[in-house]
Amino acid sequence: MTVIRIGHVLTLAVAAVLATGCSSLERELERERNPARTATPEPAPPVAPTDRALPTIAPSEPAAPATACPASGVRIAPGLVQGAMGLRAMTVTLTNCGTRPYELNGYPTVRVLDEDRAPYDITVHQGTDAIPMAGPAPDPAPLTLKPGESAWSGLSWRMMSPDASRTFLEIAPAAGERPQTVETIDGPLDLTDTGQLGTTPWQKSD
Repeated sequence: MTVIRIGHVLTLAVAAVLATGCSSLERELERERNPARTATPEPAPPVAPTDRALPTIAPSEPAAPATACPASGVRIAPGLVQGAMGLRAMTVTLTNCGTRPYELNGYPTVRVLDEDRAPYDITVHQGTDAIPMAGPAPDPAPLTLKPGESAWSGLSWRMMSPDASRTFLEIAPAAGERPQTVETIDGPLDLTDTGQLGTTPWQKSD
């Protein structure tokens, strides 16, 4: 009878341990390993990194522009040519790439050069009245460009056949200022037979 009761008690004890889950079994095993029940410190949970814990990395230097800013503090670039009914027009853009404000007032000075950088015999007009169908040009007005701001001037002419494989524009912001030479990006300008080029005054870009 005693053996039966002991076996029965053991069976009940095992069943009770299993019923309470693995955590209870682990506590029982820990009690046997540590009879004095000395508290075992649990490892501290990992601390999630914060922005303050991250190392400070100095920002890298910005990449240098492909074209350095000229000594004048402005950069001139040609635009695309647009045309309809024999009329051609394009813009040139002047950007203040310097560190100080830049003053503009009036018209650019323009010369059209051939592929050897020799000037064509072309009359450049302040205004567009000499170019049929070009429409009136606005009146000139003083402008101040902050660093990074731009202004544009329009060029217009009547289409004729080009006689060069490349053309260049020599453009200065105003008479007496140092010009910049830029190549037209749509191929040669087809105005060399008409000999007339109209310009508009500088206008501030939006």
